Amino acid sequence: MELRLYDTLSREKRVFAPIDPSNVRMYVCGPTVYDYAHIGNARPVIVFDVLFRLLRHIYGEGHVKYVRNITDVDDKINARAAERGIDIRELTEETYRNFKDDVAALGCLPPTVEPRATEHIEEMKTIIERLIAAGHAYVAEDNVLFNVPSMTDYGQLSKRPMDEMIAGARVEVAPYKKDAQDFVLWKPSKAGEPGWPSPGGIKTPGRPGWHIECSAMSWKHLGETFDVHGGGIDLVFPHHENEIAQSRCAFHQSVMANYWMHNGFLQVEGEKMSKSLGNFITIRDVLKDWPGEVVRFNMLKTHYRQPIDWTVKSLEESWKTLDDWYWIANDAAGEAISAPVLEALCDDLNTHQVITALHSLRNRIQGGEDALRGEFAGTLRALGFLRESAAAWAGRRQSGSGVDAAQVEGLIAARKAARLSKNFAESDRIRDELAAMGVVLKDSKEGTTWEIAR
Repeated sequence: MELRLYDTLSREKRVFAPIDPSNVRMYVCGPTVYDYAHIGNARPVIVFDVLFRLLRHIYGEGHVKYVRNITDVDDKINARAAERGIDIRELTEETYRNFKDDVAALGCLPPTVEPRATEHIEEMKTIIERLIAAGHAYVAEDNVLFNVPSMTDYGQLSKRPMDEMIAGARVEVAPYKKDAQDFVLWKPSKAGEPGWPSPGGIKTPGRPGWHIECSAMSWKHLGETFDVHGGGIDLVFPHHENEIAQSRCAFHQSVMANYWMHNGFLQVEGEKMSKSLGNFITIRDVLKDWPGEVVRFNMLKTHYRQPIDWTVKSLEESWKTLDDWYWIANDAAGEAISAPVLEALCDDLNTHQVITALHSLRNRIQGGEDALRGEFAGTLRALGFLRESAAAWAGRRQSGSGVDAAQVEGLIAARKAARLSKNFAESDRIRDELAAMGVVLKDSKEGTTWEIAR
C-alpha cells in the first residue's frame, strides 16, 4: 500500500519515498514558549502525531526520527518575562512543562527529539558564517541579513508575487538593508535581553532571528536534507520560505526537505480566533471541559489541509461518538490496524475517511461480527485512543457533575443483583433513580457502563 502525501512545494499529492527507509526524518515547527498554547496550536501537534504513528507503523518504530523544536528565545518571551517580573529561563521552563502536559493529554506521542533554540546557537552561527562567505548574507549595523535577490529561485514554496512577499513578510524597514525583502539572521541584543558572541566579526553580543533557528535545529538533528517538514499553513511565508533559502544556500542543496506539509487554519464558532473577540481558547481551557481524546477526535474529523470550525456542538458530537466506540471496543485485546483505515491514512492522512471506515467497522460488530472487536480496538489504539479502560472512560463525565461515582457503582451493582434475582421492578426503579441523577446506562453482554448525560 503506497503512502501518498500532498506536497505544498509541488502543489500535488506525491508517493512518499524516503531518502533512507531505515531512517525516515521529519521536522515540525513547535511552540514559542511564552504562554499557554492555543487550540489552533494543537492542530499541527495532533496532525503530525498521526503521521508519526503512521510512519512508525510502515517503517518500524526505530526507523523514524521526529524532531519538533522549542523556540525559547524571542521578542514575545522577553516581553512576557519582563511583564511578569521573572527570569526568561523560568518563564520558558514553566511554559514548556505546560505545553508537554497539554499535548500528552491530547494523546500525542513525544517526538524523538525536542531541541531548544538556545542550545543550538553555535549551529546558527555556523550557517550564518557560511551564508556570508557565499555572498548570500551581509553585515550591516551589527545585524546580519540574508540577501534575498542573491537566491534566484527564492519564493518557490509560497509562489507569491514580489510585492506580496515584501508586504507579507512584515519586515522592518531599515536604511541599511540592500533590498526590502532582506530578512534578519542575527541582530544586536538590547540591554536585559539574552545575548551571545556574534558571527560575522560583529563585536557586540546579539541573538538569532526566528527563521535561522529552525534551519540550525533541523540540520543538527536531521541533516542538510530530510524527508518531511511540517507546520501550519500560516508558516508557509515567510518562515518556511526563509528556512528554505537559508538551508539551501548554506549547504548548496537543491532542496531542504522533500515534502512540505501544512495544516489548514482553525476558527472558533465561525470566527477567526482572537483575544479582541473574546474567543481566544487555550488547549488548557478546552481540557478543563473536555477529555483530551474528545479534543483529538474533534480535530481529526476534518481533513488536515481543510479549514476547521471549532464549535461546542462538534465537540458534543465527538464525545457522543467516542462514548459509543469505547463501549463497542470494551477493552478488547488487539493491535492490528483495519485495512480500510490504513488505506485512508495512506491517502494523505484522510482522517475524515478514517472515521467513516471506523463507523462501518463498528456497525459490523454491532451486527454480530464480534471477531472484529479486537481489530476495532487495535485501530483506535493505533490512532491514539483507548488510553484508559472503558469503565474509566464511562466515569469521566462525573467530573464537575456533582455525581458520586462510588454511589453510581453501588447502584449499578444493586441493579445487577436485582436482575439476577428476577426482581425487575427493583431493577427498573434503580435505573430510574440513576436517570434522575443524570446517569445514562449502557448494557451489553460484557456488563454495564455509564456516563453523565450532557
